Amino acid sequence: MANILIVGCGDLGSTIASNLKHEHQVTGLRRSIHAATSGMQTIHADVTLPNTLKQLETLNPHIVIYSVSADAQTDASYQVQYVTGLKNILVTQTNNQVLQHVFFISSTRLYGQKTQDILDETSPAIPSDFGGERLLEAENVLKDMQLKSKSWKSTSMRLSGIYGNGRLYLANMAKDPARWPAENNWSNRIHRDDAAGFMAFLVEKVLNQQTIDDTYIVTDDMPTQQYEVLQWLAAQQGVDASSVETPSISGGKRLSNKRLRDTGFQLQYPNYQVGYSHILKTLD
Repeated sequence: MANILIVGCGDLGSTIASNLKHEHQVTGLRRSIHAATSGMQTIHADVTLPNTLKQLETLNPHIVIYSVSADAQTDASYQVQYVTGLKNILVTQTNNQVLQHVFFISSTRLYGQKTQDILDETSPAIPSDFGGERLLEAENVLKDMQLKSKSWKSTSMRLSGIYGNGRLYLANMAKDPARWPAENNWSNRIHRDDAAGFMAFLVEKVLNQQTIDDTYIVTDDMPTQQYEVLQWLAAQQGVDASSVETPSISGGKRLSNKRLRDTGFQLQYPNYQVGYSHILKTLD
């Protein structure tokens, strides 16, 4: 049984905890005083306030999973939550002699380029906005601190658009074609349960002394034109969108999940049709 610290217990962090708590001692750090996932210890603290993190100095986790989210879509919020917060957490582990691996939940937002090429982990990360820039900065902070420590390893998990139960933005948009975007871009997505499941899968590999990569794109098997997804969701919900003209592809990117697949992990929801079919059934 390993000691695992999950920093940030929102929707994704809590789902990761649910995947791990039966086999390991899981501690979740969160700002909110609301109840966290049952079966794990909870620490109430703020990654941006080092004086609230003292308890972590003696926790000695074997695995740290950093899964916070920004408070707002601003450069300042991304800087303090992803870069400064990550630094603060890693500083608390300076004297942790049993730490094996740190996972950082990042995003494919750091691929800002618009291209018809299929991008993978060897493609250059070229951010086009502050969000991508700060996420890339945080990934580099993680790498630098790992090199200085020489005792633990790290992996950045670049998640594409997360959807799942309770994440109905696109399904609701499909009901009203007037709300559809003017542009038609390539889109990529990953079901929350698959993202959490893959995270737990890699944790087990680390604990079993198996080698994993330092970066993974976490996305499903099927990059898809956004209008194709909207048309399909509209039809599934009984909305007639046959009169809507589909614009030509104007941007976005297609992402490869080959490295994820090569680990042997099996996706429950390999494409949007499988994933959204399950979600829409729960709404009936």
